[in-house]
Amino acid sequence: MNSQMLTIVLAVLLLVLVIDLVRREKLSFKYAFGWILICVSAIGAAVFKNILFRFAYWLGFELPSNFIFFASLAGITFLSLLLTIFLCQQNHRNDKIAQKLGLLEKKLDDLQGSFKE
Repeated sequence: MNSQMLTIVLAVLLLVLVIDLVRREKLSFKYAFGWILICVSAIGAAVFKNILFRFAYWLGFELPSNFIFFASLAGITFLSLLLTIFLCQQNHRNDKIAQKLGLLEKKLDDLQGSFKE
């Protein structure tokens, strides 16, 4: 099996896995979007490798493999940034919920105190 077929098979398997996780609601689409984008890009690069090679030379890479490593690193960095943004948003939501819960508990304690009197 050559590297082009291996890339296509692995990318399709990962794409099917991500879509199945979204379908079973184990993964939300906003988290899956980055993975889907990377899988489709990998499939496109494997199928149209001449375009990939021309693009690599156009960007100044001596070898297409160097461009592939660079693109892989850029993809991983993109996914890390995307997941960090989602994590920060979730932390912000958790802080707001904790503050609202604290205010509700305080109001409940005040109401229970007023009934005891």
